[in-house]
Amino acid sequence: MSGGTASRVVDDYRGVIQILSDGTILRSDPAVLRPPERFPDVPGVEWDDVVYDAAHGLKLRVYRPAPPPAAGEDGDAKKNKKLPVLVYFHSGGFCLGSFAQPHFHAGCLRLASELPAVVLSADYRLGPEHRLPAAIDDAAAALSWLRGAAATATHPWLAESADLTEVFVAGESSGANMSHHVAVMRGSGRLPLDPLRVAGHVMVTPFFAGAERTAAEAAAPPPDAGAVFTPEMSDKLWRMSLPAGATLDHPVANPFGPDSPCLDTVAFPPVLVVSAGRDMLHERVLRYVTTLGEMGKPVEVVVLEEQDHAFFSRQPWGKGADELIPVVKNFVHKGYGAECN
Repeated sequence: MSGGTASRVVDDYRGVIQILSDGTILRSDPAVLRPPERFPDVPGVEWDDVVYDAAHGLKLRVYRPAPPPAAGEDGDAKKNKKLPVLVYFHSGGFCLGSFAQPHFHAGCLRLASELPAVVLSADYRLGPEHRLPAAIDDAAAALSWLRGAAATATHPWLAESADLTEVFVAGESSGANMSHHVAVMRGSGRLPLDPLRVAGHVMVTPFFAGAERTAAEAAAPPPDAGAVFTPEMSDKLWRMSLPAGATLDHPVANPFGPDSPCLDTVAFPPVLVVSAGRDMLHERVLRYVTTLGEMGKPVEVVVLEEQDHAFFSRQPWGKGADELIPVVKNFVHKGYGAECN
């Protein structure tokens, strides 16, 4: 009989991710968190999977709407018109998700078709196997890949269809957090991207935190009340993704916390923040917008009052998505010609 001590579960996220006392990490099928769904097809959008970081086995999916058929001289001009680029990072609390999952794929099909735009949906390393800032480093790597692809014509669709002077960095929840940190890296000179021009950032229900709860977070219903997203869920995801022992005031979680860098001199392009009125993080998101604005950054906020956290990926064909896409479309096309000083 062995004298060893059996490993026990020391942390658990909804049965999908478990950390054992010996450091082993167990994952089950994340589909258990949501029933399989079939979403409508989006005719006229094609996609292709590309490796952007071979060392870490990371891919991204390139989407583009099919060029319209040429019809005379005007038709040729429309066919040859290039589209803005939306680099998109999915939600999942830095611990879950892949661009290939149906709800993320469906949302990106809609964005490519309805903006319209060339959309790059990138996977990134997940915690707890790969703790932050791994995901943010991967976001930077995806943009650096795009920069290299622009210089070398690596992917024919980019050469044919992408306007690489009109790049928007977008994401939902953890992906929106990544968009913020990419803006900081780019604006502080730590992420050279020329000849790409980042024309703006889109952050949908960004996933931020802080050691001190907001009033809305403190008043959020308990996990057994059927809420979409609770402080307990948030805390577990941060505990599984932040460096071991880090608090919720870690700079990745709290961009304006006591240990976070001062952003006064960091150049931001225009930023669109979309918050959800029923999201327990809504108050924190509005504080983020207010603080950016007080620093003189070009930020605007749109509140979808009836939506909850990560509504776009939860229901990519729902009412919230129908409201979101025109807002993003207006921002992207209004952003044409806006320089990042």
